[in-house]
Amino acid sequence: MKTKKIWANFGVQDLERTTTFYKQLGFKSNGASEQLTSFFFGEENFIIHFFLKDVLEPAMMGPIIDTKAGNEIIFTLSADTKEEVNNWEKEVQQAGGTIVSRPEEFGKGYYGFVFADPDGHKFNVFHM
Repeated sequence: MKTKKIWANFGVQDLERTTTFYKQLGFKSNGASEQLTSFFFGEENFIIHFFLKDVLEPAMMGPIIDTKAGNEIIFTLSADTKEEVNNWEKEVQQAGGTIVSRPEEFGKGYYGFVFADPDGHKFNVFHM
């Protein structure tokens, strides 16, 4: 099977809050409507659509996990240096994200931390 594109869909409670959070972190908007806000991630322009949970859940044919109580998927955002990882931590906090784990070494040559956006979607910022 061949696919042209892959993207992610997340459920959120507040589109304005989500839009503000990801814009403050410097991500490029991919558009918005009354049902979703969408952003490009990384040099390859991976797309994540953030749908209102009430819109996305019926299309999923089942409940969406409570991201505050469990884990779904974690995306890793690559950093070029340890300093960039540390700067990400500060920017995430200033934008209203939650630091799940502080920046630390994960063995020789691995450094990073985990954060959650305002809806609990987790990301790992990682330098190796």
